[in-house]
Amino acid sequence: MAPVNTQLNNVQENVKNVIHDLFQVMTQVSHYDSAGRPSRESLAQDLQTLDSSLQAVYRAAEALPPPPLESDNPKTTPSSSSATNQSAGYTGIPLPLIQYVEDGRNPDIYTREFVELVRRMNQLAKGKVYAFRNFRDVLAHEMDSALPELGEDVRRVLQSTGG
Repeated sequence: MAPVNTQLNNVQENVKNVIHDLFQVMTQVSHYDSAGRPSRESLAQDLQTLDSSLQAVYRAAEALPPPPLESDNPKTTPSSSSATNQSAGYTGIPLPLIQYVEDGRNPDIYTREFVELVRRMNQLAKGKVYAFRNFRDVLAHEMDSALPELGEDVRRVLQSTGG
């Protein structure tokens, strides 16, 4: 099996060919003269070329390895739909976002909900860090009071943990 980069480069090159062929068809259609035979034959030839280019893209895309499965934390997706498009190749766009758009929803809303979710998670993590720092300080003070012989060890632990 060839490296993924080579396969992706093949697909990319085939897509470039399709775009070029579409441009050629667009040019032929805009200059189409219904009375002139050469333009009809030329348009038919360009459409056949476009068809073969699309088939090449399809074959090259089928040769790609399957995308990595997204079995991460499902709580991070604002979409309530659990269906994912497993046949789509990996594009660097999160699969939950693709599903969100396929369900007819606005991607800006997805982004806003995702940012809000991350903000809440960061706020929760910050609260936990603050609580553990306070717990560390209270525990150190109580241990120093109750067990003065461990005072040096308590201060060393406090210093090494940023307290």
